[in-house]
Amino acid sequence: MHSPILGPSLYTVKAVLILDNDGDRLYAKYYGDGYPSVKEQKALEKNIFNKTHRTDSEIALLEGLTVVYKSNIDLFFYVIGSSHENELMLMAVLNCLFDSLSQMLRKNVERRALLENMEGLFLAVDEIVDGGVILESDPQQVVHRVALRVLQSAKEQIKWSLLR
Repeated sequence: MHSPILGPSLYTVKAVLILDNDGDRLYAKYYGDGYPSVKEQKALEKNIFNKTHRTDSEIALLEGLTVVYKSNIDLFFYVIGSSHENELMLMAVLNCLFDSLSQMLRKNVERRALLENMEGLFLAVDEIVDGGVILESDPQQVVHRVALRVLQSAKEQIKWSLLR
């Protein structure tokens, strides 16, 4: 059997997930229409967690997807692409996300600190991936851009509070 040769695509990332020690979702962002319902997403997340939470490897092939992952203290970070996706590209996204969060949280990448800084997480993921397209893989650039956006948001809040 011959598989069709797929052309290159910019749409590399299918999902970015962060789960806790029990496999519960702390953060999930899906790109494309592969998992349209929350029920399907939760089922995928449970399946991925069950297959990966006890292993030391960094890559899994599961349900026609390539999953790269990393665990730290009480968090599991996942970047998911299609089965034909380059694992190194996905790993670059994962490392950029983790390193960016590590810098933003002052190396305290754990559940509580992450929950207290969700805005930074949302901004970081948006700087790294947009619609499944990888935009940035340099954590320094991501942290810098997130800081600028947070500063801009704070200035706007001050401006609105002065106008009231």
